[in-house]
Amino acid sequence: MRWSSGSVRRAPERALAVFLAVAASSTAADLAFVTCQNGDALSVLDLATGEETARWSVPGKPAGVAVAQDGTVYTVAPDAKTVRRHGPGGAVLAEAVLDGGPMGAALDPQRAHLFVSDWYNARLWVLDAQTLAVIAELPSGAAPAGMALSPDGRLLAAAERDADRVSLYDAETLTPVRSVPVGTRPFGLGFAPDGRLFVGNVGSNDVTVIDPGPGEVLATLPVGDRPYGVAFAEGRAFVTNQYAGTVSVIDLGDLSAVDELSVGEYPEGIAATSDGKIAVANWFDNTLSLIDARTLEVVRDLDTADGPRAFGAFLLHTGG
Repeated sequence: MRWSSGSVRRAPERALAVFLAVAASSTAADLAFVTCQNGDALSVLDLATGEETARWSVPGKPAGVAVAQDGTVYTVAPDAKTVRRHGPGGAVLAEAVLDGGPMGAALDPQRAHLFVSDWYNARLWVLDAQTLAVIAELPSGAAPAGMALSPDGRLLAAAERDADRVSLYDAETLTPVRSVPVGTRPFGLGFAPDGRLFVGNVGSNDVTVIDPGPGEVLATLPVGDRPYGVAFAEGRAFVTNQYAGTVSVIDLGDLSAVDELSVGEYPEGIAATSDGKIAVANWFDNTLSLIDARTLEVVRDLDTADGPRAFGAFLLHTGG
């Protein structure tokens, strides 16, 4: 689909300890786990050295991804309708085949839940983050895509592309809170550090800014052609524009436009590193661009497997 647990634990635990020790000793602040849809793969990138340190086989055209701070990686492969939990070395520790159109993923580490959006059936699955067993299903508007958890962990937001709205859920009780109309065809979204919600609307080429408490729309900001994902660093919001091959930069103080930066062709997934950079997956170029969030310069392009999407929280912050 193109979006238009075993009882033996010693070996995985040993692998995790080695993995995190190596990451912490590196000068890298982060590792990137980039789902590559065309290549049925996931590229593991050391953002300090620029090296692809591993390439995992992930059948089923993976796109959605979520990374836990213990090194666990979750992937969503829409063509195989499969969600997988990978150990740090890529081994599949659990998997679930879901009857629908699994697409986006968001991890709630506090409650050990993994949320997965169902593109075809207007719902969100709530999975046990360890076993991937379905715990609950939440109703949503048509074609839910990107999801994000608020900084305080209280709210889950889901962009509902074909409903032109965003729905908010109580992450503790798993109940709907409210829905907020936004622009045309919202797809990716993210919470700013202050709790405001930024939503990229691919159909209207703008970003809706929401105060999620009362559900108030604070602003609608024009950006480039086909805005997809949102990330935050250095008091700014960064928005990937698929068709423009650019990243729009917005000041979080007054919501003014700061710049529009050229990156690779068809930029999609985007995330902020722990050392002041923005990582952007360029689907058609097979690269991950790193932007200095302060100087707004593209400082490096890293090679990936074919078709990087990185739709979700794809970075592991290892300190440094």
